[in-house]
Amino acid sequence: MPTGRIPTSMLWLSCCISLALAPLAQAEAPPPRIGLVLGGGGARGAAHLGVLEVLERLRVPVDCIAGTSMGALVAGAYASGVTPQTMKNEMAAANWSDMFQDNPTFSELSYRNKRISQRFLPGSETGIKEDGLQYQSGVVAGQKIKLFFNQLVHADRGEPQIQSLPLPLSIIATDIGTGSRVVLREGSLTQAMRASMSVPGLMTPVQLDGHKLVDGGLVDNVPIAEVRERCQPDVVIAVNVGSPLLKPDEINSLLSVSAQMVNILTEQNVSRSLATLKPDDIYIQPDLEGISAGDFPRNAETAERGRIATEAVAGKLARYSVSEARYQQWRQHLEAKLPALPRIDEVQVADMTHVNKAVVSRHIEQQPGSSVAPQLGRDLLRVYGDGFYEHVDYSLLGSRDRTILRITPVEKSWGPDYLRLGVNLENTFDGNASYSLRAAYHKTWMNNLGAEMIAFTEIGNRNMLGFEFYQPLDERQRFFVEPMASYSDELRNFYQDNQKRAEYRVKTSQLNLGVGVNIGLLGQARLGWRETWLDAALETGTPELGNNNQHFGSAYLALDLDQMDRLYLPTSGWAARLAYSDSPQLNYGNLSGSLSGATPLGPLIVSGKFRASQTLHGSVPFYEASKLGGFLNLSGYAQDQLVGDDMRFAQLRAEKIIGQLPLGLRGDMRLGLALEGATFGRRFSESQLEGWQASATLYLGGETPLGPVYLGYGHAKQGPNAVYLFLGTP
Repeated sequence: MPTGRIPTSMLWLSCCISLALAPLAQAEAPPPRIGLVLGGGGARGAAHLGVLEVLERLRVPVDCIAGTSMGALVAGAYASGVTPQTMKNEMAAANWSDMFQDNPTFSELSYRNKRISQRFLPGSETGIKEDGLQYQSGVVAGQKIKLFFNQLVHADRGEPQIQSLPLPLSIIATDIGTGSRVVLREGSLTQAMRASMSVPGLMTPVQLDGHKLVDGGLVDNVPIAEVRERCQPDVVIAVNVGSPLLKPDEINSLLSVSAQMVNILTEQNVSRSLATLKPDDIYIQPDLEGISAGDFPRNAETAERGRIATEAVAGKLARYSVSEARYQQWRQHLEAKLPALPRIDEVQVADMTHVNKAVVSRHIEQQPGSSVAPQLGRDLLRVYGDGFYEHVDYSLLGSRDRTILRITPVEKSWGPDYLRLGVNLENTFDGNASYSLRAAYHKTWMNNLGAEMIAFTEIGNRNMLGFEFYQPLDERQRFFVEPMASYSDELRNFYQDNQKRAEYRVKTSQLNLGVGVNIGLLGQARLGWRETWLDAALETGTPELGNNNQHFGSAYLALDLDQMDRLYLPTSGWAARLAYSDSPQLNYGNLSGSLSGATPLGPLIVSGKFRASQTLHGSVPFYEASKLGGFLNLSGYAQDQLVGDDMRFAQLRAEKIIGQLPLGLRGDMRLGLALEGATFGRRFSESQLEGWQASATLYLGGETPLGPVYLGYGHAKQGPNAVYLFLGTP
C-alpha cells in the first residue's frame, strides 16, 4: 500500500462514525440535580408561591422537594402538578377566617346541635370516660382545612399517594408523643399535609401509623438534610419563611407565650439546618416584616414578597436554567394528565362504634352513576355539624371494575358522654347584676336510634336542676319524643316608677312530655303537655302582687326555624319562632312569636327583630307574662323591669366590623347601635308608662371562646339608663 493514502473503506467508516456521534456532540449536557426546600411559617408560607413563579420563569427544574407546615402544603400541591398560579387562585378564593372554624355555617347545623351550642359553650365540651375527664386535643379539628386540601389536589379523582407523585416529595411532621422527627414519603398526600400543619394546641394532631403527628416545624422547619438524602442534589435551594422571635413587650398573653415557645424551638433547628448549606447552594429569605403566621388573607402580598426575594438571586438561579424544550419536557412530566373523574358505583358509610350510619346518609346527596358531586364537601360539613365527630372525610376505593365512594366519619375519641359548661354575666355597674353558671352531663347515643340525656344544673340569680331525654323514633331522626323535668328557684323583681319595689321568690317545678318533627336543617316543630307547680312568695318590699301558689296544666305547640349564619353576631340569615300555650285550668291561651334577620349593607351589617305576644282568651298570670329590660332587650331599662300582656317589641341594629380575633378563637369585633321600641296592652309593672317606650344602645362587642362579650350604654327617655357589661351564653 503506498504511503500517504487512506483507503476508501476507512474514509467511509470515519464518515459513518462522525454522523453517528454528531447528535451526541450537540446534545445538552445533563443539568445539575436540584433539591428544593420549602420551610414552615404559617401564612408566611404563601411566599413560596412567588419563589416557584420565578423558578418557572427562569426554567429551573427541581429533582425533589421537601416541605414543612405551610411549606408542606405548597410542596405537596406542586409535586402533584398544581401550578403556582392555580395555588394562588385557590388561596385567594378561600375564606381563611372561616377555614379555622370547623363547623359549617350555623344554618347548616342540626337543630339539636344549634340549641346545645346556644345553652353551653362549645369549647367547654369535655369527655367523661371511665378513667376520668378527657379534653379536646386542639381548638381546631381541621375539618375545613382537610376538605380544602382535597379540593386543591383533586382528591375527587382519587387520593394522591406520595410515593406515586411525579416529583419525589418528603413532608416533615413531629411525633408529639416522643418529640421525634417523622418523614412522610408515602401514603395519603392530603393527610400528610394536614399532619405537618397541626400547630400544637391550635389544631388537633393527626393519628397515623401509631404516631400522633403535629407541626414538623418543631423539629425541622427547613428540612435541608432530608432533601439531600432524598435525591442527592448537586444544589439545594432553601426557602426560609419562619417567624422571628417576638420582642419582650409583645409577649403579653397566653397565646403569645405559646407562640414564642414554638418560635424558639423552630429557630433552633433552623439555625442547625442553615449551617449545612454549601457554597453553591442558594438561600432565599423573603422580607416578610409585618406579616404574621396568621395573616392568611394577605397571601397575595406575601407571594409577591417571595417573588421579589427570588428575583434578587435570579443571577445565581439562572446558572441552572435549561432549554425551553428540556424544561417543557420536565413540566409535562410534572403535570401528568389528571385521571378522569371516576363514575361512582356505590356510596358507603364506614362502620362506627356508636353512630347509626343512617344519620350520616341523610346528609349525603351523592347518587351512584355519576362522578363525585361538587356539593360533597358541603354534605360532609353538614354531617360534621351534627356534633358527633372529630372529622369527616371521604376516599375512593377501586374494586374490580367498580368505584366506591366511602364516607369516613371518625367519632369523637373523648365521647360519647360529655361535661358541658355555660356562663352568663350581666352587670350594669349600679348595683344591679345577674349571673349564672351552668353545668350539664350530656350522654349521647344511648341506643341505635340516637337517644340522648342531659342532666343539668344552674346556680346564680336562678338556681335550677333539670333532666331532659331525647328519643328519636326513626334512624334518620325525623321524629322524636322528648320528656323533661325541671325545678327552679329565682328572685323576680317588681318595678314601679323606675324603682325596685319588691322581690318575689318564685319556685317552679315542671314536667313536660313532647313529641316533634325535625324539619331538615330548617328547624323543629313540637307539641306536648306541661304540668306546672308554682309557688311565688314575697321576699322583700311591698306586697304589690300578693303570694301565689298553684298547680296547672297546659298544652303547647311550638315552631322554631333558624337559618342565621352564625351562633352569635350573625352577618346574614333569618330566624322565626312561634309558640302557643293553652291552660284550661287557668282559662287562658297565649300566642307568641318572633322574626329576626340580618344582612350586609355596604360597610355595615344591619339586623332587625320583631317580637310579639298576644293573649287570645282569659288573662295571663304575672309569672307567665312577657318581660322586657336588660341588654339589647330594651336596654334603657333594668333587666325584666317591664312586665305585661299583649307585648310588641321592635329592634333595629347596625354594626361595623372593626377587628378580628386570632384564628381559631372565633369571629369579629363590632361597634354597634341599636334602636328599640316596645309597648304593652296590659302592664303588671311600670303601670304609669303609656304607649311605645323607646331605647337606644351604643355598644362594642365580639365573639369569644366564652361566648359574646359586650360593653354598652343603654338610654331610654323614661328609663333609668344603664352601662352594661355582658358576657357569656344568653
